[in-house]
Amino acid sequence: MRFGLFLPQGWRLDLVDVPPARHWPVISALAARADAGPWESVWVYDHMHTAPLTTGEATHEAWSLMSALAAVTSRVRLGQMCTCLGYRNPVLLAKIAATVDHISGGRVEMGIGAGWYEHEWRAYGYGFPSAGERLGMLDEGVRIMLEAWRDGVVSLDGEHFQPDGAIVQPRPLQEGGIPLWIAGGGERKTLLTAARHADYTNFDGTPEGFAHKSEVLLRHCADVGRDPAEITRTANYNVAIGETERDVADRLAFLRDRMARHVGADEADRQLGAYRGLPAVGTPEQIVDKLGRLKAMGMEYGIFYFPEIATDTSGLELFERHVMPALA
Repeated sequence: MRFGLFLPQGWRLDLVDVPPARHWPVISALAARADAGPWESVWVYDHMHTAPLTTGEATHEAWSLMSALAAVTSRVRLGQMCTCLGYRNPVLLAKIAATVDHISGGRVEMGIGAGWYEHEWRAYGYGFPSAGERLGMLDEGVRIMLEAWRDGVVSLDGEHFQPDGAIVQPRPLQEGGIPLWIAGGGERKTLLTAARHADYTNFDGTPEGFAHKSEVLLRHCADVGRDPAEITRTANYNVAIGETERDVADRLAFLRDRMARHVGADEADRQLGAYRGLPAVGTPEQIVDKLGRLKAMGMEYGIFYFPEIATDTSGLELFERHVMPALA
C-alpha cells in the first residue's frame, strides 16, 4: 500500500488552536517531516470556507499552498483532494498546475472533481450549477487540461468552455503530463469520466462502498475499452489511533470537544460518525487488519487525515511506526 498525508490548512478546523501567524510555519514543518520520512505524498483540500459548518476561521487556498510546498520540499509528491473544476477556468488551472510542476521538479498530482460545497460556490459568486452541469464541466475541463499538457496549446468548442488557441507553456515537467486523479463516486458520469481519463480514482473507502464503486468502474472500463489495471484505486481515511482503545476514545473526545467549540455539540457529534468504526480508527493492530482487508480488495493508495497534527504528532508517529511498515 502507498501512503499520502493530508496537511492541516484550516478547512476542517484543524488550525483553530494555532495563531494565524504560525499557520504556515506549522504546515511547512509537517511537510518537511513528511518529505524526510516514509510518506509518498502530501495533500491539501481545495476549499475557501470551513466545514462541517461555515465559520470565520482561516482556510488557506490550495494552489497557493501547492506552490509554496513545491518550493520547500524536495521528494514528496504534491496533491489536492481535490481541485474543484468550477473554481478556476480549466485552461488557467492547467497553466497553474504546469507552473507548480516546474517549481517542484515534476512532483504534482492533479486531483479534480465537480465540486459540491454549495455555500462556498455561492459565497464566491460562482452560482451553483446543477449536478449535471457540474459534471459536464468536469468532463470538458479534464479534456482541456490533458490536451493543454500534451500539446502546449488547446482549443475546444464546448458547451461550458471555449478556449481558442490558449497557450500553456511551459508544459508540465513530467513526461506525459501531470497524473490525473478523478475524485468522486458518481456512477453514471464521474466514474465514466474516470474510466476514460484517470490515472487514479478516489472514492468510498469502506469495504462495502469500495467494492461496489470498483465494480462500477470496471464496467465503465469495459464499455470504453480501457484496461482497469491502468487506474490506481485510492481512498481517503480519517485517522484516530491510540496504543489502547481508551487512547482512541480520548483522541475522539478531544476532536469532538474542539469541533463543539466552533460548530456546536450536535454537529460535533454528527461529525464523529466519519470516524467511529471506520478503517483508520483503532489501535495499530486493528487499523492494520482493516486496511489490510481493503488492500486485498485492490485499494492501493490511502490518503490519511490526522485532525490533531497541527499541535500533537503522537498519533502520526504511532501510525508511522506500526501501521505503515505492516502494509507497505
